[in-house]
Amino acid sequence: MQTLAYNDLSGKIRAASVNKRIPLYGMIEVTRRCPLTCVHCYNNLPLTDREAAQNELSLDEHCRILDEITDAGCLWLAYTGGEIFVREDFLEIYAYALKKGLLVTLFTNGLLLTPEIADYLARHRPYGIEITLYGVTRETHERVTGVPGSFDRCMEAVRLLTSRRLPLTLKTMALTINEHELWQIKAFVEEELGLRFRYDPMITPRLDRSRGPLAVRLSPRRVVELDMHDPRIRSEWGKYAESCVSAQRSETQVYYCNAGITGFGIDPYGGLNVCLFSPGGKYDLRTGSFLQGWEGLLRQERIRSISKQTKCTACGIREICGMCPPNSELEEGGPENPVDFFCEVAHLRARALGLSVKPHGKCAYCSSSGNNI
Repeated sequence: MQTLAYNDLSGKIRAASVNKRIPLYGMIEVTRRCPLTCVHCYNNLPLTDREAAQNELSLDEHCRILDEITDAGCLWLAYTGGEIFVREDFLEIYAYALKKGLLVTLFTNGLLLTPEIADYLARHRPYGIEITLYGVTRETHERVTGVPGSFDRCMEAVRLLTSRRLPLTLKTMALTINEHELWQIKAFVEEELGLRFRYDPMITPRLDRSRGPLAVRLSPRRVVELDMHDPRIRSEWGKYAESCVSAQRSETQVYYCNAGITGFGIDPYGGLNVCLFSPGGKYDLRTGSFLQGWEGLLRQERIRSISKQTKCTACGIREICGMCPPNSELEEGGPENPVDFFCEVAHLRARALGLSVKPHGKCAYCSSSGNNI
């Protein structure tokens, strides 16, 4: 599932830019501090973390970076956290991004959203706003967030935004502790609220490589059962899978997505990387310019050749497994190391969709016949 949803024109622009390496879209974490303690989160820090607050980019630094990314060709930008409204100066950062002509999407949990903030957003409309709803009941939502009262505050944020007709999407992470309400959440969002909805079951370890979030990750079988339950999602996976499998490309580089070609990520401390999930080397935007980092360290990372042959190297269904080099590094200690969870998901999806899988090395799931959905 893509983090940002773009229109048809943007897709054509992105496709045309691949060979030119234009940084069309980016994600910026303004903070990792958050009032919630979600069980699955990969990067949240306590609100009381003074060191984190002191090390975050200043307003002036954010504005300079916005100047540089727009000069380099950036069109779309997502602001995320932590929780973006923890920053008292966030609306100033946001206003400058709009001034630069960027199409801005805001990721928030809604807890700190006020009528005044909602009024400001209504006057200065973002491209999109996304809020995560973890359940249709207070009990389930707050089992995930760990904060009493967070469900009611989330729903109030939804009311504030929808009453102002702002472009809102509700989403959820599918976890072992909320999967029983997943389709109820979907029905509530789409049928009662009339909003767009999506979910994502792909949980990863934390950026510090702590494996705590994996305790609430669904099994590969359950992930694919959810895929196949919804006719629309099943159809989309089928079309996507067929196009990817028919291409049958054999990769020679570590990265095989658009990270570092049309996309980038910037952490709260000025670390520029090919994406926010990559724990590897970062370019320090406090000591150099965006373009220097984009054409230097990020380019080197992007063109890095594979160093070993694994079962992933020539896998014809790798595009439907959800794994990427940052996933591999976080979970298995290296960007080229196969992740068993994603491998099983891919083979179960392929079987459920009726796709043939060509031999691609030593893979337990290719020879297994008992995993049909």
